Amino acid sequence: MSAISTFNLIILMHYYFLIIKFVKSPFHKTEGLVFDSGENYKGSRLKWNLYILEYRFIIKSVGKGHCLTHVPVTYSQFQWVKDTYKEGILKPPFHLLRKIHSVTIESRPDRGPTMGSKVEDQFLSTTGMKLKSDSERIGCIVVPSFPELGRLTALRFLEWVQENPKGVISLPTGKTPEYFIKEVNRYLTGWNDRKIQQELEASGVDASKKPVMWGLHFVQIDEFYPINPLQHNSFYFYVKKYYLEGFGLDAEKALLINCDHIGLGEGQELEEVWGDGEVDLTLRYRQPADKKEKLQKQALERIDEWCIEYERKIRELGGIGFFLGGIGPDGHIGFNIRGSDLFSTTRLTRTNYETQAAAAQDLGGMEIARKRVVITIGLATITYNTSCVALIIAAGEAKANIVANSILREQTIHYPATALHDLPEARFYLTRGAAKNLPERNIALIKSDTKIEPQVAVRIIIDISLEQRIPIAKLEKKHLESNGYGKLLLRNEQGSLSSLKERVISALLEKIERGIAAKSERTFLHTEPHHDDIMLGYLPGVVRHIRDHSTKHCFVTFTSGFTAVTNRFMLDLITDLKDVLDRHGFDELYREDYFNPENTIGKNRDVWQYLDGVAADSPAMKNEGRLRRLLRNLIALYEENDIEQIRDRIAELINYFKTQYPGKKDLHLIQKLKGTCREWEGDCLWGYFGWHSDSVHHLQLGFYTGDIFTEEPTVERDVTPIVALLRKTQPDVVSVALDPEASGPDTHYKVLQALSEALRFYADETGRRDIEVWGYRNVWYRFHPSEADMFIPVSLNMFALQDNAFKNSFLSQKDASFPSHEYDGPFSRLAQKIQVEQYQMLKTCLGREFFNEHRSALLRATRGMVFMKSMSLDELYQHSRELKKLTENL
Repeated sequence: MSAISTFNLIILMHYYFLIIKFVKSPFHKTEGLVFDSGENYKGSRLKWNLYILEYRFIIKSVGKGHCLTHVPVTYSQFQWVKDTYKEGILKPPFHLLRKIHSVTIESRPDRGPTMGSKVEDQFLSTTGMKLKSDSERIGCIVVPSFPELGRLTALRFLEWVQENPKGVISLPTGKTPEYFIKEVNRYLTGWNDRKIQQELEASGVDASKKPVMWGLHFVQIDEFYPINPLQHNSFYFYVKKYYLEGFGLDAEKALLINCDHIGLGEGQELEEVWGDGEVDLTLRYRQPADKKEKLQKQALERIDEWCIEYERKIRELGGIGFFLGGIGPDGHIGFNIRGSDLFSTTRLTRTNYETQAAAAQDLGGMEIARKRVVITIGLATITYNTSCVALIIAAGEAKANIVANSILREQTIHYPATALHDLPEARFYLTRGAAKNLPERNIALIKSDTKIEPQVAVRIIIDISLEQRIPIAKLEKKHLESNGYGKLLLRNEQGSLSSLKERVISALLEKIERGIAAKSERTFLHTEPHHDDIMLGYLPGVVRHIRDHSTKHCFVTFTSGFTAVTNRFMLDLITDLKDVLDRHGFDELYREDYFNPENTIGKNRDVWQYLDGVAADSPAMKNEGRLRRLLRNLIALYEENDIEQIRDRIAELINYFKTQYPGKKDLHLIQKLKGTCREWEGDCLWGYFGWHSDSVHHLQLGFYTGDIFTEEPTVERDVTPIVALLRKTQPDVVSVALDPEASGPDTHYKVLQALSEALRFYADETGRRDIEVWGYRNVWYRFHPSEADMFIPVSLNMFALQDNAFKNSFLSQKDASFPSHEYDGPFSRLAQKIQVEQYQMLKTCLGREFFNEHRSALLRATRGMVFMKSMSLDELYQHSRELKKLTENL
């Protein structure tokens, strides 16, 4: 490669701005001219696929020709040269482009500071971690909590805006950016406050220069289609409320996805073209069958044209300069689902099951989500600007697997976020829970401890057993040596490997024995955030203790759960009641004062009637029971005892459920009505096992409002009712949904905090310190075998009871309107799947002979396991405090 003088380089830069476009960072000399890959080069190198560009240039002012060949450039830089030349911007002599040769630079990851972000440098110095470990293909910053994640993201955003006041930004919707939005607003509104100024400076942001927001160009990432942009569950509405208005952006500079303006002909409306909202994309490739399909095919063609124009506008702006996104359960970025082309652009496309399940809550049910298609920018849209600061934020252990695969794997359509690997300033910002499966980081954390904790050692041995599919007793030193965690354990373990294995096996056996044992003469208070959490979490444990008649059981649901009831379900139910009243079906019961809200026997009879119908397999008997309860609830809610007034209310409700768009936040009384339907389902479930309504409590805590960003619990409103229930029931055992760090302050977390505070107050008031707490997890999260200390066996008979009770009790859920992204079907089947998987884990660790040849018929009949954790009150308080630190940054 021939050399080039500094003088000639200056002349070249002066006359040809091409070099300025090529190079975003300092030149680095080798044998000629080398363009930096975009990362800091101090001892830092990356694996980059580069290309050799050969061309000649002539600088007449120098007086003679110079030849420069074999200059490494990135592929995107070469494409820019070609595109610019085609557009007539570059003039000869740059037309002498000759050929490209692919080369690969193998090098080590960056260990120095980031490229120009003082905020990232500051956070990295605080954590003491590298930006990238040897196995990671994209930079990561891990913070302790969800609020801290929002703070980091907000500071990096404001830092970028200071440097790019007219830049192009894309920001996400949903619950993921909750703390990002709160923190940006906190900094902007309090910018001149002394404490805010100090915080900004300490975090690497220039506090003397407040970011100018009105000059930014906003690009909406995605949207459901078709959806009315005025609906509160549309992303268009969200963007306008939280970003354009909330951040003070200029709406005239925004590129938005307004479905009212996309694909429709003159004078057309969405409902006229799409009816029930189902879009058949096969019309792109086939002839329309009728006039309606012809209209829809024309609309699709116009939408596709609009997408091309949207993409063109983004690129005319220079591409996205700052992209912030969450990551879906299948790894989707925007709506670029698993399997998306890594070079995809803006388009109208279908989604997959996982994405539909995640969107069901927003859209008002899976039946709506399955119909909707989406408009989304593509992965190539995000990566078009090679200087883009592309941040993916993820919080909670539920995201750990998809995060690890997106960071550790090579670029692949199976993990869309791997498309960001080529962006030098792409990052994953993570909480510790989300970073849980990044091995090198976690090994470094374990190394930082002076001693490996016993639970960590147990976890390592169990994981190696499962990875190798070898019982723990048969593990050898070579198996541990092949695992990074195992190597570390061998170096730190004081005793022999055989003694370590014995300790782990003994611990597992103790947990099984504890799960088999049944308590007697105890009062249990089984608590749940939603009406099916106990059932899906540990119903086999409830049944085991109900069989001892010396025990007493009370059940309490803390929220009304109205968000899980669809308008379609309510419409069918209300319409059935209207038909019965039109036939005077309940006249005799009405005269008996059966529907008086104070009639406790009547309330129990509703349940008995329904369960008699279950036993008789009689839809009519079951329907009569549920409609009796519905009429009882209407009388209580509206405080109207006159049957004609109730008829009028029913007519109003039918009209309401017919006209409200799915997913809209309901009126308060409608929320309460939907909540009573969930309460009825809970009564039916525990009625299955012989418990009357006086043992089943529904607290309807006030923080649960259905808003996208919900309120925090308060003592007076949310804790006091729980304390009153504790006084009434005087429990010896209290269960609690014990989720790990999740993706923010969700319902389960808030219930945990309220219950912990109530137990603390009750224990101080009564002096009771002997209350045992049972922590459980349901279909959304799992205990690792090392975390739980009770393994409750589940038989095939129990599976059948669990499934039958769920389907007959939770009628609003049996069609899985709001399913898990893991399983397309009823939650009871998912619970069974999880319990079977947990049994298989223990079967691998202990060997199949342990179960198949055990002396106990109970264990020989076991085909599933429920994992639970027993705690003292002090242990619960500690867990609650730790989770609060992670969730609320306290």
